[in-house]
Amino acid sequence: MVGRIIKGVGGHYSVSASGKIYTCLARGKFRIREITPLVGDVVDFDVTDEENRTGFLTDIKPRKNELIRPRVSNVDVVLIVVSAVFPSVNIELLDCLLLNAEHSAENAEKIICLNKIDITNEENAGEIAGVKPVYEKIGYKTLLASATENLGINELKKHLRGKTSVAAGPSGVGKSSLLNALVPEMAEKAETGELSRKIARGKHTTRHAELFAVPGFEDTYIVDTPGFSSVTTEMIPKDELADCFIEFRPFLGQCFFNDCAHVTEHGCAVKDQIGEAVDAGRYERYVKFRG
Repeated sequence: MVGRIIKGVGGHYSVSASGKIYTCLARGKFRIREITPLVGDVVDFDVTDEENRTGFLTDIKPRKNELIRPRVSNVDVVLIVVSAVFPSVNIELLDCLLLNAEHSAENAEKIICLNKIDITNEENAGEIAGVKPVYEKIGYKTLLASATENLGINELKKHLRGKTSVAAGPSGVGKSSLLNALVPEMAEKAETGELSRKIARGKHTTRHAELFAVPGFEDTYIVDTPGFSSVTTEMIPKDELADCFIEFRPFLGQCFFNDCAHVTEHGCAVKDQIGEAVDAGRYERYVKFRG
């Protein structure tokens, strides 16, 4: 049979096929070939017990893309959720998430969602006003939402309709609550946790990646993933980092030096755009990430 992996825990994979869920193990050849089945994979599998709905994975269809963190495949949209309030927008972490998504899934759309806008104050409202135009100018859709007040949820659904999306974001930003608002059935399975203000980080409320169907929308799925407190760009080779900054791309190849690193060289087409097509803050983070 052909199905899609919707969850993988401890070597057991939940595969959705023909309106049923089968629990499958991977054949030994996957381990020998060092291939790890991922949530989102379209797979061939053999049913060993129809009554108990068990089987073995036999093959993985070619992947459209494969994200490293979160580790999922075949996504159309990467939805990056950050908090508009405590913890306030972590711009460096936001850029790390975007860069990793660009590197591993360039063919997926990236959408930024600023959550918790219902409890903004004068200070962080100004921060939102500074974040939203910067990322929209360079080409990222940036949406405002509140899971608790159901604000922006319909707008978000409109952008995700008919697509497979993965939600990623640091712990404590209300990602699981936002997804519960998008997929009410998810609330029954997902655990919720309170943000610990004392240690300024969130509890991990999702322990594994899992794909959910959005009710009322045909062929619309969302992958919930574990939150995390940090992410880096270490997996991106230095000579590929510039291409992950989408605003750099029109100017790459136009520098005086063919091997320009866009840091100290003169005649750099990217540096010439700082303050214009290239945001100064984003460029500073490029230099920092490149080391």
